[in-house]
Amino acid sequence: MLDDLKYIHSKDSYDALGVVGKQWEQLKQTYELPAIDKKFSNIVHAGMGGSALWAIVAQSWPIFTLPFEILKDYDIPPYVDSSTLFIAASVSGNTEETLSALAQAEERGAFIVAISAGGKLEEIAKSKNYPFIKLPEVRPPRYGMFNGLKGLTLLGEQLGILKAENAVTEIEAAADFVKQAIDGWKPDVPTEQNLAKQLALECAGTSVVIYSGPTLSPAAHKWKIGFNENAKNVAWEYTFPEFNHNEFTGWSSHPVDKPYKIFYLLSSYDNDRIKKRFELSDKLLSGRWPSPIRVEVEGETRLEQLLWSITLGDFVSVYTALLNGTSPIDMGNDDIIEKFKNELGHPV
Repeated sequence: MLDDLKYIHSKDSYDALGVVGKQWEQLKQTYELPAIDKKFSNIVHAGMGGSALWAIVAQSWPIFTLPFEILKDYDIPPYVDSSTLFIAASVSGNTEETLSALAQAEERGAFIVAISAGGKLEEIAKSKNYPFIKLPEVRPPRYGMFNGLKGLTLLGEQLGILKAENAVTEIEAAADFVKQAIDGWKPDVPTEQNLAKQLALECAGTSVVIYSGPTLSPAAHKWKIGFNENAKNVAWEYTFPEFNHNEFTGWSSHPVDKPYKIFYLLSSYDNDRIKKRFELSDKLLSGRWPSPIRVEVEGETRLEQLLWSITLGDFVSVYTALLNGTSPIDMGNDDIIEKFKNELGHPV
């Protein structure tokens, strides 16, 4: 089925495969950002859904050297004050939780930077002369996360608050590595040579569970979101070593035949004790859970491994959507998230 290009085109009418196949280009996107001459004590990044994804990745690479919190709520932390760098991120520019948090951050005197493709957030940023990173519009926003990661990296490097050195140069150089990987996952590459198609065939008709160590936890989260929104599959993700302190036990009892497909995302950058935990967990749960599919992530650097695994997950979840007979991209009346927002209405 996944080698039938006519079938793929009939189900992927909004060309999700084409969009994910061009994500590497976002890593070379350029942005204009005014000079910021201010020191900060902490950073709060406010964003929901796809507008939080790049901040989640940034916790693994390029890593901010200041305390960095991702806010997915209407209300801001009590410590936000004039020494806080407050990043308001919304691809649409109209995310009500982010706009609510922004208004509170303004009241506290935080320094505001906005990241958006338009909407109310862009209007606010321009009217109040906030530093503003204008993103190209990509729909749905989850397919544009590399744009946000590039913009956030540029901001951090300009402020001198990143652990990674020459991060902007590194992210641009990694684009070609991602492009080469994508060439092996495209629809015209047959299943026997296409890792993404092979993994998708494992996922059809199941709920998917993705486990990783700390290095690839952002990628595991992106896989989870991809299965939710692209394939319309229930999925979850969790991180070692915390897994062994609670969720591990949840797999140890009945029913033995559990309707899940388990993935290990494995990075060479994980602590050796993390690697041992993967092996021992699989040994002790043998026969009690589905044998995990081990994905040995490719890439010489931490960034390359993150980008490789994130992009692979996008292809796998899109191919799974096609196997499920559903469109990876919903528009109009088919988009249940938009239906929910309409039912919720605007805040008073």
